[in-house]
Amino acid sequence: MPIAVTILGNSSAKPTATGHPSAQVVNINEQLFLVDAGEGVQRQMARAGISPLKLRAVFISHLHGDHVFGLFPLLSTLGLYGRRTPLRIYAPRPFGEALEAFLRLFESDLPYTPEWVEVDTTKHRIIFENDTTEVWSLPLRHRVPTAGYLFRQKEPALNVTKYAIERYGLDPHQIVAAKRGEDVELSSREIIPNNLLTYRPYPPMSYAYCSDTNYSARLAKMIQGVDMLYHEATYAASERKMAKLRGHSTTEDAAKVAQMADAGKLLIGHFSSRYKDLEALVQESREIFPATEIAREGTTFTIEEKRIKR
Repeated sequence: MPIAVTILGNSSAKPTATGHPSAQVVNINEQLFLVDAGEGVQRQMARAGISPLKLRAVFISHLHGDHVFGLFPLLSTLGLYGRRTPLRIYAPRPFGEALEAFLRLFESDLPYTPEWVEVDTTKHRIIFENDTTEVWSLPLRHRVPTAGYLFRQKEPALNVTKYAIERYGLDPHQIVAAKRGEDVELSSREIIPNNLLTYRPYPPMSYAYCSDTNYSARLAKMIQGVDMLYHEATYAASERKMAKLRGHSTTEDAAKVAQMADAGKLLIGHFSSRYKDLEALVQESREIFPATEIAREGTTFTIEEKRIKR
């Protein structure tokens, strides 16, 4: 089952006529997660054909407006749509204060409950988990407490091949045992190794979202082997001093992290409004990490299975 990432916004703080601030939807095992919610996010979701009612959770990297100002209108709209199930919002402190004020002043009778889960931006640990998926926090280096997020599929349960069932005449109990990873003993006393009976339906995949941050070699270690990486590239390589001062990365910084992490693909975004030619930016990254793409708005990027079968 592939992981798909739909880019809703790839610009930084200053508004432009054509760009929207940070937001994307991650589809992992048919579960939809909103990652950051810049201004206009619900309109961008509508344009992409994504129903906000299908959102499983929201992950906010930090409390700068270009990453969170679009969330509150979305919460109101979900009430109009009739959402009933709670919506968990993972975000750093003091997001709870903003959420409490919004609910008290504007939406005291929503038909569902927005639930804030505090993210410790100093820790790399699992913050969300179910049977198929886990999400890890990634400490980032910005001017305010900031976390990235690593989405991982769990290893899927084993399937038993139809060929093995027919060849060995497996009964239901033997099939269940094989799915548990056990070898199977036939009525003839022959032991059939599990690897001759089963297969993994798909190899697990991973996606990392890293915005906003200075260059971090530690980050590369935390996401080692990631199949697809989104890393901010607010500035061109020539603006490295400005990037460091503002708590951001250059095109070269993003590429170096991808290279160190042995990532399968790099998506760059969060571009400063000063840049009109994004192709020049992606070429800078490709000089270090050739498998780099622009995180263009409205584009869906899917992790290819051939990458993870290496």
